[in-house]
Amino acid sequence: MTTMMSYREFTVKDYDAACAVWTAAGREIVPLAELTYRPSLVLVADDGDSLAGVVMGTFDGRRGMILRLAVHPARRRQGIARGLVGELETRFRAIGCPRVNLLVMPDNDAGLRFWQELGYLPAPDVLCTKPLSPSQ
Repeated sequence: MTTMMSYREFTVKDYDAACAVWTAAGREIVPLAELTYRPSLVLVADDGDSLAGVVMGTFDGRRGMILRLAVHPARRRQGIARGLVGELETRFRAIGCPRVNLLVMPDNDAGLRFWQELGYLPAPDVLCTKPLSPSQ
């Protein structure tokens, strides 16, 4: 029997299950405060019994950003990541987002292939980053 997957907005009660997905996928756990900042862009894949995946999106008024796409390893290759990204893209369009960016680690060949299959193309940008301490 095939389980129906729904893609919906994250709620606080999903936090423990989202943490379990990130842990199983070998990803760092995201603090709850980051997930509730703009919850309409944080989505979960829910089959009614458990969460199978999580994705975070942000929008700064100019560009959307996809962060932290994770699918539980036992649920991979079922179209869940594509479903999460598709729903997030729909929500980006609804708020007038003209472009979406994301980062892929250089050694993640499978991840890069996945994103390219969805139409995301590598850009020649140089990533610069600076950690900020709470006070200086």
